[in-house]
Amino acid sequence: MDVPLQGESCGSNWALLGPTSSHTDDNYICATIDWWPNDKCNYDHCPWGSASALNLDLSHPILTKAVQAFEHIRIRVGGSLQDQVVYNAGDYSGPCHPFIKLKWGLFGFSKGCLTMDRCDELNQFFAKTRSLVTFGLNALRGRHQIKKGVWGGNWNSTNAHDFIKYTISKGYRIHSWEFGNELSGAGIGAMVHAEQYGSDLVELRGIIDNLYWDIKPKPLLVAPGGFYDKEWFSKLLKVSGSQIVDVMTLHLYNLGPGMDPNLMKKILDPHFLSRASVTFNNFQQTLKTNGPWAASWIGESGGAYNSGGLHVSDTFVDSFWYLDQLAMAAKYHTEVYCRQSLIGGNYGLLNRTTFMPNPDYYSALLWHQLMGTGVLSVERINVGPHLRTYAHCSKGKSGITLLLINLSNQTEFKLKVHSILNLNPSKPKDQKPSFIHRIKSTFSWIGSKSTNEDLTREEYHLTPQGGNLRAKTMLLNGFSLQLTQAGDIPFLKPKAVDVKSPVSIAPLTMKFIRFPNFVAPGCT
Repeated sequence: MDVPLQGESCGSNWALLGPTSSHTDDNYICATIDWWPNDKCNYDHCPWGSASALNLDLSHPILTKAVQAFEHIRIRVGGSLQDQVVYNAGDYSGPCHPFIKLKWGLFGFSKGCLTMDRCDELNQFFAKTRSLVTFGLNALRGRHQIKKGVWGGNWNSTNAHDFIKYTISKGYRIHSWEFGNELSGAGIGAMVHAEQYGSDLVELRGIIDNLYWDIKPKPLLVAPGGFYDKEWFSKLLKVSGSQIVDVMTLHLYNLGPGMDPNLMKKILDPHFLSRASVTFNNFQQTLKTNGPWAASWIGESGGAYNSGGLHVSDTFVDSFWYLDQLAMAAKYHTEVYCRQSLIGGNYGLLNRTTFMPNPDYYSALLWHQLMGTGVLSVERINVGPHLRTYAHCSKGKSGITLLLINLSNQTEFKLKVHSILNLNPSKPKDQKPSFIHRIKSTFSWIGSKSTNEDLTREEYHLTPQGGNLRAKTMLLNGFSLQLTQAGDIPFLKPKAVDVKSPVSIAPLTMKFIRFPNFVAPGCT
């Protein structure tokens, strides 16, 4: 049964909060450690520094604490150069050097080598931080370019086999192995035809099943880590067949290039943000038709491609896009969402030089702490597009958590909470809209407890420092989010508010609200 959100003021604005319509993984939040070296540049700007899987300072205390704060964040090791990585394991006897600028190389770089000493360091970091690891494998190994951008020939699995075998011998826990990066459809830099790719996936499935025959749980097989192409994705699933691929991963950069001067405008445009729903829906339909056994992940998304937007992707305004897409993806049965990147580029959750958290880090952490796996359907009627409304079962606690995103620069939205025993709340007398903010609408959330009880809700209101949307410091309930004197991630403290008092969401701000006494269908 749907639970109504009855409206009052400004006409018949209302919505329906329905039962759970989708579920995410317990560890929905994911972030990528990429391979890009410090001389990777876009638009005459080189934003990667020492953030590569090959040279990132894994001993940095802020990095460790930032990852540990999530308690099992998912880390994906991958990116554009992963198909040019060789592993100095087993019978490999070639050169072992980092990526070097090479004019005719794929993406302008040579092949790069992962030493097993560095492999040990990475896995020790993952173990220390209790991270779940998705590791990308080199799907171009052994192939050759048959024409510009198109690679053919069988995958040479020997190097990947030896690398996987090494990780097993050391007792490293890899949650999932991802085959290739952005080789689907027309490809980015390189592509492999779906028939060949599907055949190679069957081979990789055999390697995983053989090497992990006595180990449980067995790592998942993840593919293709690329941009959506209906025909290519469908053919891949048909060629590989049932139960070969465990997870299909989609890459999505719906904001366009990082150099776009209209990047902020896109982030704050609800109609532009909603376009991503077409891709999510099409992707889900392809899986439903051709591979219903496979889960769906967003394997990589940084909003704006080519390292993100300078002075945009690492500021407060980016969280309007990030939180909206986290919530939208969850509605479309996405189980995991991997952010590009954990560190590096302009879109890193952490600053590449200081390791200090950027605003999106705190948005991700709040989501991880508050939003449970049950996704509630929210139908809005007669409500403008600038108020984005999402709801999940609360994580680890009773009740529901609401996410409000106000994209309007002048409208303050107001919501009013009532219990289920107060089904016909009267309109407050003498309530007049603000001439400054223009109160757009008022909702009534129907709960399940008596209004005579002394109940509170928890609010987490996110605003930019100084009112500057490009601020690199985010405020939580008016207090700046900064590391403690000991260098720890701050406690994200909510504001306790009387559950019967009106809820408001100011212009160009975001708010998580947990209603501990709200019983919704599907939430326990």
